[in-house]
Amino acid sequence: MREVKYDAKRWSLLRELRSKAISIMKALKDQQIPSIVYGSIARGDVKPTSDVDVFVPYNVTPFLVESALRNAGFEPIGKEIVQATPSHGLKAYITLEPRVTVSFPLTKLKRRELEFYSFGGKLSLDDLLENKRIPGVDKRLFMIEPTPSGHVEWSIVGREGEAASILGVSLDTVLERVRVLTRRRKVGRTGVFLKWEIPLDKSFEEALRDIVRLRPRTKEKLRG
Repeated sequence: MREVKYDAKRWSLLRELRSKAISIMKALKDQQIPSIVYGSIARGDVKPTSDVDVFVPYNVTPFLVESALRNAGFEPIGKEIVQATPSHGLKAYITLEPRVTVSFPLTKLKRRELEFYSFGGKLSLDDLLENKRIPGVDKRLFMIEPTPSGHVEWSIVGREGEAASILGVSLDTVLERVRVLTRRRKVGRTGVFLKWEIPLDKSFEEALRDIVRLRPRTKEKLRG
């Protein structure tokens, strides 16, 4: 176990990144769309390359999400549909600026797919406004446990059961993430099954119709 203390610069960066997340999440909430932020923003262990990842944890009409963001003054610079593997659900991603994205499911997600967000650490808008931080696991497979001065960290490899208990997720989810991230370290960044970029003037619904036409099996996912 190692203790990491944050300096003033790191605390300032955390406030800056959280401010971006809060503005996005408030825009969604104004249209009755709850959301979470996950990863280092939720844990607190941010760095200059940290992403601001906002996720809507249930199926929602893409038009409503896009409208909520545009009504608040956000203009997307990128849109895509991603499916990690053939067994995973499809998710929409809207990029608002480099390293700032909003995502939401286009098909029903399995329990393990939803637990992915708890594995890395997730917070609601109210949690952010209360300045909370939460434990989660980073890409090194280190548990990040917040402290008043920063965090303590330890490898979850060999302690997967303890990690699952702390995070409130299934052991299966922890073991899967250990397998995936260990493989990624060995072979480099792995690809995804489907990554479909969408022109900004085209809707997600139109893009889905294109995908179904070219990949008929996708229709089964949409029905599920």
